[in-house]
Amino acid sequence: MIFSAATRHHTESLFMRMLPLLLLAALTAAFAAAGGKWMWGLILTVPLLAVALLDFFQDKHSLRRNYPLLARVRWAMEDLRPFARAYIVEGDLEGRPFNHDQRALVYARAKDQLDDHPFGTELDVYSDEYEWLAHSIVPNESAPKEWRVTIGNEQCSQPYAAALLNISAMSFGSLSANAIMALNKGAALGRFYHDTGEGGLSKYHRKHGGDLVWEIGSGYFGCRGDSGGFDEGLFTETARLDQVKMVEIKLSQGAKPGHGGVLPGVKVSEEIAEARHVPAGKDCVSPAAHSIFSTPIELLEWAARLRDLSGGKPVGAKLCVGQPHEVFAIMKAMRETGIRLDFIVVDGAEGGTGAAPVELSNRVGMPLREGLILVRNALIGTGLKGAVKLGASGKVHSGAGLAMNLGLGADWCNAARAMMFSLGCVQSMRCHEDTCPTGIATQDKTRQRGLVVEDKAERVARFQKATLEALHTIVVAMGLDNPWQITPDHINERLNSARSHAIDRIYEFLPEGILLSDPDSTHYARYWHAAQAHTFQRKS
Repeated sequence: MIFSAATRHHTESLFMRMLPLLLLAALTAAFAAAGGKWMWGLILTVPLLAVALLDFFQDKHSLRRNYPLLARVRWAMEDLRPFARAYIVEGDLEGRPFNHDQRALVYARAKDQLDDHPFGTELDVYSDEYEWLAHSIVPNESAPKEWRVTIGNEQCSQPYAAALLNISAMSFGSLSANAIMALNKGAALGRFYHDTGEGGLSKYHRKHGGDLVWEIGSGYFGCRGDSGGFDEGLFTETARLDQVKMVEIKLSQGAKPGHGGVLPGVKVSEEIAEARHVPAGKDCVSPAAHSIFSTPIELLEWAARLRDLSGGKPVGAKLCVGQPHEVFAIMKAMRETGIRLDFIVVDGAEGGTGAAPVELSNRVGMPLREGLILVRNALIGTGLKGAVKLGASGKVHSGAGLAMNLGLGADWCNAARAMMFSLGCVQSMRCHEDTCPTGIATQDKTRQRGLVVEDKAERVARFQKATLEALHTIVVAMGLDNPWQITPDHINERLNSARSHAIDRIYEFLPEGILLSDPDSTHYARYWHAAQAHTFQRKS
């Protein structure tokens, strides 16, 4: 009796799973038998029946084998899930990595539309995620309308006056040719700079004449010799172009710190090969570490050499902070050698425009706030902040974000994903599949044509201008003359629903020179004592 019940159950289950296939077979037979106008029904049923039979007899996917045709509905829903979630399910403040309100702000400013918000804030001001800037009873309406930061110390003969918001590193190859051209033309229109990313300086970066920061990564793309190492001649030729304003050594990046990569040969087109100075059609390897230096002192000596080869332009480094003693090792090397980097850009672990291993993007690297504070403290604590300017990059998209980063020690900020939004990015999360629907993160020419360079360049420039105007509004409201007067005690953060503190009561902000005179009085003492100028290894 038990066996009979079980048999009946399995038979019924099999019948229900095969029902779509049986119905399609029956309909196909009925249409064929009816003839005449019913033959048109075969146009629908025959392909579906063929797919159902293919599913039933294939042996690669168990769901398709057990649920012919029906299983494909699941995959269709999986494909549609990001769009349904973004446009139907999510609330305005729920989406990640950027929520609807954040994206809408960038879109509005890029399109020169009204960006005001009615009926008060939607944020929970008593949640532990809330933070705010302290305004003044006496706003300073006489504050200058524009600020720029001069990057380049006394060892640099061609300092650069940078805007306070610029385009962060995004390589040609990761982004399309049209996207690169639109970003660079936007930078030219708005008088701000465009970081090339580590993928080399392409002809598309140069077409519209916008200021460039040339990023040199461990692959040395654009200045790479036949053996894969650094080539001084190729570097000098490009670094001395008038359009190149600064050189940035990439030590690591927020999305995938400490990770190299391989661009398969099939993706190394003639254009990408030309930009990177690599052979077309062959695997393009970007190692995890640089080959030209391995110690802090060697890093600085190479930076000094790059400065000489470039004709005296500012040379700095970009990194996502990992082990604090390595940052202090660079500070000790600068003190010991007398060689100064012109700038350091801190990239937060929350940054990233391309694809990365999920474990690295989710669990490796220090977030921007902690990283920025640490490098700020390292520079001020060693008396180097005057010579070495500090940039911040990681999820910057608003005037408030700029103000808070500058209050934590940054001299300027860079943005990547916000600039992509200004180009029309809809956060479809397909950057790594070459199927970007807006033509930004793809090498598919048919998709790229959707991105009209002249139109999107205007949007990039408008977004950057409106965001700096928002920063200006905040500085005025705070009663200050410039954004560098924002200090940590102007920034307040909730600890819980009942308590909040100024951020300098939560994090330690070091006074000038303390790491040289009394490092043991700081909570960085163990990292300071572990740091060595002649190696990145930790002193035991």
